[in-house]
Amino acid sequence: MIESCCVALYESPTDEERRKAEETLKEFFETDDSLSRCQMIMENSTLPYAQLLSTNALAKLISKPSTQISLENKVWLRGFILGNTYTRCKMPVWVTQAYTQLFAKITKYNWNEEQDSNGDLVHCILGIDLLNSLVEEMNHYEPSRRLNEHRKITNSFRDTCLMDVFTMSRDLLRDALDNGINPSDSEQCQLMEKLVKLSFSCLSFDFTGNSLDDATDEMCTVQIPGSWRDLFVDFKTMNLFFELYQRLPSNHCSTVVSCLAQMAAIRRSLFTNNERTEYFHNLLAGVKTMLENINHLSDSKTYHEFCKLLARLRAIYQLSEFVKAPCWADFIRLLTQFTVDSLREVECPANSLHYVLSMWHKLVASVPYMRSSEPHYLEKYAPEVTLVYITTRLNQVPHLLRDEALTNALNDQTILQQQLEQIAIVARCTYKKVAEFIMALYTQTISEFERVLSTVNDVETLRVKQFQLCWLVYIIGAIVGARMSSSQTDDSDVPDAQLICQVLMLVRALNSQAVDKTLDHLEIAIIAFFDQFRRIYIGEQMQKTSTVYITLADVLGLKDESMLLELIVNKILRNLKEWSSNNVILAQTLQLLSDLSMTYSGLRKLSKLEPVQTLLRHHSSETLPFLSLDSRGLSEEHFRHRTTFYTSLTRLLLVDLSDEDDRFDDFLQPITVALDSLAQHFVNGAALSNDFSRRVFIGLCRDIRGIVFALNTKTYFLMFFEWFYPRYTPMFHKAMEIWFSDPRVTTPVLKLYCELVQNRFQRLLFETSPLGVLLFRECIPDGQLKGVCCCFQILKNALSGNFLNFAIFHLYQDKALEDSLKMFVQLLLSMSGSHFLQYPKLSLNYYNLLEVLSGDHIHFVANLEIGVLAFIIQTVAEGLVSVDATISTSCCCTLDQILTFLYKKVSKQKKNRPSLEPPVSEEFLRITHNHGEIFDRMLYTMMTTVIYDELRNQWSLSRPLIGLILLRVNSFEQFRIEQIRSQTEEKRANGVSNAFASLMDGIERNLTNKNKDKFTQNVAVFRRDIVEALRSNKDMPNAVAANSVSQSGDDMF
Repeated sequence: MIESCCVALYESPTDEERRKAEETLKEFFETDDSLSRCQMIMENSTLPYAQLLSTNALAKLISKPSTQISLENKVWLRGFILGNTYTRCKMPVWVTQAYTQLFAKITKYNWNEEQDSNGDLVHCILGIDLLNSLVEEMNHYEPSRRLNEHRKITNSFRDTCLMDVFTMSRDLLRDALDNGINPSDSEQCQLMEKLVKLSFSCLSFDFTGNSLDDATDEMCTVQIPGSWRDLFVDFKTMNLFFELYQRLPSNHCSTVVSCLAQMAAIRRSLFTNNERTEYFHNLLAGVKTMLENINHLSDSKTYHEFCKLLARLRAIYQLSEFVKAPCWADFIRLLTQFTVDSLREVECPANSLHYVLSMWHKLVASVPYMRSSEPHYLEKYAPEVTLVYITTRLNQVPHLLRDEALTNALNDQTILQQQLEQIAIVARCTYKKVAEFIMALYTQTISEFERVLSTVNDVETLRVKQFQLCWLVYIIGAIVGARMSSSQTDDSDVPDAQLICQVLMLVRALNSQAVDKTLDHLEIAIIAFFDQFRRIYIGEQMQKTSTVYITLADVLGLKDESMLLELIVNKILRNLKEWSSNNVILAQTLQLLSDLSMTYSGLRKLSKLEPVQTLLRHHSSETLPFLSLDSRGLSEEHFRHRTTFYTSLTRLLLVDLSDEDDRFDDFLQPITVALDSLAQHFVNGAALSNDFSRRVFIGLCRDIRGIVFALNTKTYFLMFFEWFYPRYTPMFHKAMEIWFSDPRVTTPVLKLYCELVQNRFQRLLFETSPLGVLLFRECIPDGQLKGVCCCFQILKNALSGNFLNFAIFHLYQDKALEDSLKMFVQLLLSMSGSHFLQYPKLSLNYYNLLEVLSGDHIHFVANLEIGVLAFIIQTVAEGLVSVDATISTSCCCTLDQILTFLYKKVSKQKKNRPSLEPPVSEEFLRITHNHGEIFDRMLYTMMTTVIYDELRNQWSLSRPLIGLILLRVNSFEQFRIEQIRSQTEEKRANGVSNAFASLMDGIERNLTNKNKDKFTQNVAVFRRDIVEALRSNKDMPNAVAANSVSQSGDDMF
């Protein structure tokens, strides 16, 4: 029956049969005796599907931390799996792969408990697969497991086995080369590929245990252990892989190149200076040989890995090191030819080209800082690369438009911006020559574009010419924007001015005629150009007497910055009116307006322009169609732009605005009219079934939020709040009642209220006014997780804004504060603990709010029901081990505040001292006794982190640690004794004992800031002393010594 269900699950044509089979198999495997059931199927079934399901089920079972398997059973199970793998090696590859992964997983989890075959070629390959799976599994971290346990296992494996595995793979590769490779022998090629893959797994191992997050390909440094030094100093290992590249078939070379990239990134400190230089020269000579023989690069994977190797070379080594290499002249020549050939290839992958251009970008960017006298030849070859890049982008346009399967950078802003940023730096190497070429090409292209636009009725030809012109506008903008990153002097202003004038003349020409909706890509390119132009030539840092402004005045009559800004503003307004249905143009146009309004001088000059004043008076949907809320018009995606628009508009309004100025009321008039009209729908009950009302309300929420965001002074905020409260606030409460289940409504409302209580620039400090209380009462929110995030953020902003004294609520028996805190508890209880780990935004908002509550509102926390309080403490314990430093630091602060308050209360209770503070529950005072396991786990986690892990926030971690030690004295003493007893040598045991003594040296039994500061200093000394103690045994590798000590400490939890 099980085998028939397996066949049905994978081969049945109907969904119903597959569903029933899945339910049956799930019921069969997920039982208390699932281990024996999996074993039975693996031993007796010959069906590949059944074998796959049983191995996967067993792997899932082993991965669960709660699974308890005795050491004897683990050893037997590993042998059983290995034997079964051997006998079933003829099964499909996906079955043997599942077996090898299962073997690796059980070996890893049995590593610290018990540490321990000549066959034909098939079994040799299988053995290599097992080793490779073991290395990969050792290097893989599963979040369900403790990080410290993972590092302990991987460090032990690294120091005892990994070098032997790598040496074995290298020696086997050497023997295979010496015996000769037969490219037609598939099994031999497969063995070579497996061995190379095993070598790569060893070289890409996380040697230091600090690379759980993905580092960039270019900047990653391989932290090879010092014991591996002899493997690389004599170049034999490197030359082996260069030889493999030359002799293996091209489709087997990609991993070989990856190994070379890893060897290129080996840390500098592994070599002496002379050895490092010789190592790099040998590496560069090998890469030059690869460039001379590019036949292997016909394979796409090999080509991509080679491009990554080039980028990593420049990321690790300096230009001054390149030019001193004997083969540098030939290398740069061959690199230029390789780059040119890649650029001319229409199907060249964009992600591969990124690495090639990154190499050139970093080489050219280093020229101003090079002090070596050797020639770098970049002024000879960089212009060639730039000119070929420009011409190929234009020439490839027809091919890209005909074949949509090809990657068109103009349709992918991420790829486009990456390429433009890279080539712009290369173009400025010999800028005058490149600028002359672009001018000639631009003149020819614009002439052809104007001719086709005016005379030829050919859509495809016009599209080709438009895309070609787009490329030139993008490239000109990127080169102008790269002026800040280059070492160019004012002499570069002349070619800059010539290119800028050409684009501005195009803008004037387009503005003088009717909008052509087919030229959308050109409009986007022009906005991108303006964005680059304003970064360099608009703002306080730019001299208005520069050659650029002189040329603009002579050629276009733009005599000053204000006239230039007016040209840009007119273009922005034209786009807002004519391109409202194009989401991309609209978003980039509004972002340009926002960026212009961010600078001080630009903001003041913009506000004085007549088009801007007109916009401030007329910003309704009649003049700006993108503000329309008609469901037959724009989609709700356009609503997101309204916040950006009104933020920029409000910034422009507030320049020189006084508190008695009527312009603020006039500015809000369109929103006032819309809100008053919407209020009628709420009164007569038509809002619930009216989709138009819902859309209007969402749009107004986003509009008002944009306005509030720009209010950066108390005066302006008061002007807004007097308009908003209490006239319109009941409408928002009513809307939340009507559309409570619609996140399209609730999220904008919550984000608006979150902004209202954001005390940015101290704008909410109402010293003698009750507005702070009114604001707090209005903004406290009454099941989407996104809505919960907003609620947490609103409450955190309101409680930490310092714009009112919360004692007022208790004094006047106002329930607003109490209700808001109860709301927090209700939201907290509505979620499971897994939410805090699965949703990063929710975690961050929750822990930030918890930090505020445990500070100024600790009495509320102390009087929570013990179950709720224990749940909160449990979430804090989970947050302490978060890989996000912000969350772990916030949890440390929260725990410190809770423990400090608890310790002071317990101390006062023992001394029978009277207190004027509100009482706290007895359950809170005894929480460390009744729920001691949670606090013990946190104590062990922190102590283990201090001893063995990298400390990212030592100061924050030390503050709650002293509280845990003082409150859990017996547990700390037990931890100390276990650590000392785990040492096998008396010298190391004494060192560990002395380190623990130094930790508490001079520490008093209180939690004053002075005592905490002293303890923080002791933690630094303790960490140094205990590391030295664990390294005292010179015959044992450092990591092994540390791991042997940490065994007992880890086993405690």
